[in-house]
Amino acid sequence: MTDTYRQPGVVLTDRRFTVPLDHDDPSGETIELYAREVVARDKADQDMPWLLYLQGGPGFGANRFVGKPAWLGRALEDHRVLLLDQRGTGSSTPANRQTLPLRGGPAEQAGHLTRFRSDSIVRDCEAIRPQVTGGAPWTVLGQSFGGFCTVTYLSTAPEGLDTALITGGLPSLDAHADDVYRAAYPRVERKVAAHYARYPQDVERARRIADHLLTHDVVLPNGYRFTVEAFQSLGRMLGSGEGSHRLHFLLEDAFVPTPAGPALSDAFQEEAQGLLSFAGHPLYALVHEAIYAQDARPTAWSAERVRAEFPQFDAAKALSGDEPVLFTGETIHPWMFDCDPALRPLRETAELLAARTDWTPLYDPARLAANEVPVAAAVYHDDMYVDTAHSLATARAIRGLRTWVTDEFEHDGVRTGGPRVLDRLLALARDEA
Repeated sequence: MTDTYRQPGVVLTDRRFTVPLDHDDPSGETIELYAREVVARDKADQDMPWLLYLQGGPGFGANRFVGKPAWLGRALEDHRVLLLDQRGTGSSTPANRQTLPLRGGPAEQAGHLTRFRSDSIVRDCEAIRPQVTGGAPWTVLGQSFGGFCTVTYLSTAPEGLDTALITGGLPSLDAHADDVYRAAYPRVERKVAAHYARYPQDVERARRIADHLLTHDVVLPNGYRFTVEAFQSLGRMLGSGEGSHRLHFLLEDAFVPTPAGPALSDAFQEEAQGLLSFAGHPLYALVHEAIYAQDARPTAWSAERVRAEFPQFDAAKALSGDEPVLFTGETIHPWMFDCDPALRPLRETAELLAARTDWTPLYDPARLAANEVPVAAAVYHDDMYVDTAHSLATARAIRGLRTWVTDEFEHDGVRTGGPRVLDRLLALARDEA
């Protein structure tokens, strides 16, 4: 059953599909996938080629656009677009603290979540493609983790692809999570330094907030335990185009006077809890490090272990001297499963995933070296989330891939630079640039 409705300039159709939970057991349990079809209103009756959009993450449902903003307007000039909620996200059989207990205890939940990586997502795409396109290959646009999925697609089912477009999402083909985070912390430090150079008043503001959190027990209105490490994790904002400015506005009015002395304001706490909570995207925390796992080595809370190699991120140490408090980036830590009420019931499940040693490869270097699908990728010069050196090494390993390396945009360039970014990639893929 489908529902069709209209927004300004577009016609939308809700589509639902049934796919195997485990594609190696096609006659076993099934799950439901949700996707939204979008077509320009003046082309609704035309036979258009398809573009599949794979959202960044892991753990986020596809964008809920109104009309045709960002890259979507450009895509709709010559495609029907399918905005897929990847399995476990959005309306696609969501996996969270409420639903995962249906699987059983932590061991069963952890085993279940091993099926929520890019290999399963690609097999979902191939399962639904014949129902959408009638069997024709489609163009895939992969943003961030969606780009990781696209490289898996090129590795395992290139026959399903007409063209592959990747924005900020060329993964290393062989780096362990430790390698990923060892490269990440220096990038994050550069982004923090750039933020403080832009807003030098934030150095003292961040130190004051960090000192308050080290000397007070603060629980946010939603029950989140607001520790200094949690405060530092707000630095994940610095990887987006507007992130530095948004962080500055968050910090500028953090305190209010009260009869008991200065306290973090309700407004600051309300905004902070929205930025910190994983309630809307728990898979991001649960399987984030697993997206880098491809062999018998456990991830073992990689970001937490590697952070110890960079003592400058220790807030207490910074406050004992005159150093600025450094924010962190998109790293997942075990303490998050203690602080966040949306994650607390899943702590043991997360521990079992971190200890797992039976991960399978996600990429096929030999097949990528023989690639025949037109591929173009936007690589952002100092992307905080995806290492540029890793991305360029992968670009060289995929036959025929053409890159656009730019420092004009941050990691969310496909949103902030929308039509221009997509137009450039389409031109590269078609050998028109």
